[in-house]
Amino acid sequence: MKKYLLLVCLHICCLAAWSQDADETAIRQLLAAQTAAWNRGSIDDFMKGYWESDSLMFIGKSGVTYGYQNTLTNYKNSYRNADEMGTLTFDLIKVQRLSAEYFFVVGKWHLKRNAGDVGGHYNLLLRKINGKWVIVADHSS
Repeated sequence: MKKYLLLVCLHICCLAAWSQDADETAIRQLLAAQTAAWNRGSIDDFMKGYWESDSLMFIGKSGVTYGYQNTLTNYKNSYRNADEMGTLTFDLIKVQRLSAEYFFVVGKWHLKRNAGDVGGHYNLLLRKINGKWVIVADHSS
């Protein structure tokens, strides 16, 4: 009986570790897909990583913006062409599970542009909604 309980506990631990790895991999893939979309000049595809909701929160240099459409509009107004968008890179500093449905990510962003490079830090709150990880809050500076 003890051997059986030990095997069950070991199995549960392995499943939890696999889930952590699978979720973290999915989040890293989401960020890589965003980078690729940005570097193709597609803000619309870049935004696919965000929660398409009026409750999406984006905090940037101009303050807090609520809503997917408002965030999309702000991106398109700030980055009107490929030259302004430049080439994006993300450097992940921390990817941490908070619960079964939330992850916290901290990193650096950098845009290499003809008009001058810019960059800063970001933190993201991601939530698993309908089996898909999406950014529900973004603070980029």
